[in-house]
Amino acid sequence: MRIRQFAIIAVIVAAFAAFFLLDLGSYLQLDVLKQRMGDLGQWHADNPLRGGLIYFVAYVLVAAFSIPGAAVMTLAGGALFGFWYALLLVSFASSIGATLALLASRVLLRDWVQGRFGQYLDTINGGFQREGAFYLFSLRLVPLFPFVLINLLMGLLPLRVRTFYWVSQLGMLPATAVYINAGTQLGRLESTAGIISLPLLGSFLLLAVFPYIARWVLNAIRRRRVLASHKKPRQFDNNLIVIGAGSAGLVAALIGATVKAKVTLIERHRMGGDCLNTGCVPSKALIRSARAAQLARRAEEFGLAPLPVEVNFPRVMERVQDVIRRIEPNDSVERYAALGVNCVQGEARVVSPWEVEVDGVTLSARHIVIATGARPTVPDVPGLEKLDYLTSDTVWDIRTLPTRLLVLGAGPVGCELAQSFARLGSQVTLVTLDERIMLREDPEVSELVYETFRKQGIKVHTNHKPLVFDTAGATQSGLFSTARGQRKIEFDRLLVAVGRTANVEYLGLEELGVTRQPSGRLAVDDFLCTAMPTIYACGDVVGPYLFTHMASHQAWYAAVNALFGRFRRFKVDYSVVPWATFTDPEVARVGLNETEANAQGIDVEVTRYDLADLDRAIADGEAHGFIKVLTAPGRDRILGATIVGYHAADLLNEFVLAMKHGIGLRKILSTIHLYPSLSEGNKFVAGEWRKARKPEGLLRWVERYHQWNRG
Repeated sequence: MRIRQFAIIAVIVAAFAAFFLLDLGSYLQLDVLKQRMGDLGQWHADNPLRGGLIYFVAYVLVAAFSIPGAAVMTLAGGALFGFWYALLLVSFASSIGATLALLASRVLLRDWVQGRFGQYLDTINGGFQREGAFYLFSLRLVPLFPFVLINLLMGLLPLRVRTFYWVSQLGMLPATAVYINAGTQLGRLESTAGIISLPLLGSFLLLAVFPYIARWVLNAIRRRRVLASHKKPRQFDNNLIVIGAGSAGLVAALIGATVKAKVTLIERHRMGGDCLNTGCVPSKALIRSARAAQLARRAEEFGLAPLPVEVNFPRVMERVQDVIRRIEPNDSVERYAALGVNCVQGEARVVSPWEVEVDGVTLSARHIVIATGARPTVPDVPGLEKLDYLTSDTVWDIRTLPTRLLVLGAGPVGCELAQSFARLGSQVTLVTLDERIMLREDPEVSELVYETFRKQGIKVHTNHKPLVFDTAGATQSGLFSTARGQRKIEFDRLLVAVGRTANVEYLGLEELGVTRQPSGRLAVDDFLCTAMPTIYACGDVVGPYLFTHMASHQAWYAAVNALFGRFRRFKVDYSVVPWATFTDPEVARVGLNETEANAQGIDVEVTRYDLADLDRAIADGEAHGFIKVLTAPGRDRILGATIVGYHAADLLNEFVLAMKHGIGLRKILSTIHLYPSLSEGNKFVAGEWRKARKPEGLLRWVERYHQWNRG
């Protein structure tokens, strides 16, 4: 690669040296061209083939080396060769030269630019991978955009060379034709500005709109083709049908009702979905009880007499249900019916692009939103089907505390429940196939949580692959493959927490041609539209982030695009996505972490502040954990933040706000934070960043000034 780069640089330097030393630029001036037009025309008449060939090669070189003068050469071509012959020569020469310029830019600069600025170019790269030909065609049609700059920029982006060539040839053709036509009238032009009139520029701007019109027409044709085999109702019962009343479905229905659309919301089981009934709400209620028990065991740390901790497990689980019942009215049929939503309970099946059948009744709507969520994944391990295993859906039904609990899976759900049951009195063993727990976080985060688990009596086994589960009398066991051979683990209850599977079966979507991702989730575009243009999807059934707040976020886009997409559609914004694992210590993150930055080759600077030094954390007896912020090299722009510690999820929100609105560490540092509060940690990490960049040279001069001032 280096040899190729040096060779290209040498050729470019030699070409520009020759250009200036031989004063070749004087031949690309309009006045000089007009003066010599007679001689050139006579020479071409005597040497028609050679003249065309020399002109073609010269044009290729001018375009390839990005030398100013292509416009003049195009005019000259029209004057010398006539319209059609010049159009043929210039069309191919300009496209070949532009492609050579692209290749030079790609070899010399692309790796460096993508490596240095890759984190800022993700959206642009993704757009050009999908619709690069369309973007390039639009730019080529508008002569206000310098073609030389376009050639060089395209070399930095993921656009295929073949695509660049044919799109350039096609896109530059209208402008080339206009310039050549003007060249046939060269004797009457006083400057190149003479061909750039307002009407002409207006025409080019109109031409630039053509690709958008073409895309709209193509989309309309595609939509018609997809829907052609289905009978469209003459009128609709609803504007929107939403299937699934979890976080995504509730928000989608709420948005539809708010903008006065007629909405039907279909739920087969319980309003509120997983979050209310089996996910966020019950798990946080359980975690709170478990933390209370653990805090009571620490009574002596706070100057209190030892407290006997007796866990009433049935009462703990009843409290979980009490919490659900208190929150339930927010997601109830009564509330949504009062808002104007038609709530229907039953199994939904999509029978056409506009129709949904629920228990024998067919409902119609202009658009359908799928928000059916996901369920716990159950791995295919021999013997598992014979066990009365638990999942995050069924664990809330038990009222007897397992003496020995085996938790399979060390992601957020597995870690949260493992620690909670251990604090409530179970002997917990946590097993994962991965090399460490909480694999999506940095290794130091995993290590800190692992050490906490170990101190609290949780046995953690990594790199353990389940081979078979067995029941022998009252004893249940699992056999696992490890690096040191096989290991047998006995348990009383098994909790499976290895991931989630999208709920897409029995909806009838495959019969309509709605496709899935390799993960099994529904495939959608940037606007959350499926392969069927009348059907949108959002939440866990789509991913990629299986969070309640992300489901609500996506629901806005799905509902708005479905209801108002004929006027304007909005791409989903995934730029700033926070999440947290509510273990103790909590783990909260937004943006990049070090592991991801290294894997993607993104240069970052890391600033860390240990919460052991924070006054409020010390006073609360929670002086452990850290705040780690990743910034762009030499700048205070935040690329990611990870917080491990007491109330980490609450502390993270300041960084989420900062990243969303472009607030850097300097502004966080200059903001007054309450004392004593945990949020001071965010200011202190900003202070650590600033301290590492203090102007040492200036401070030495300031020190001398103070010495002089003391006399």
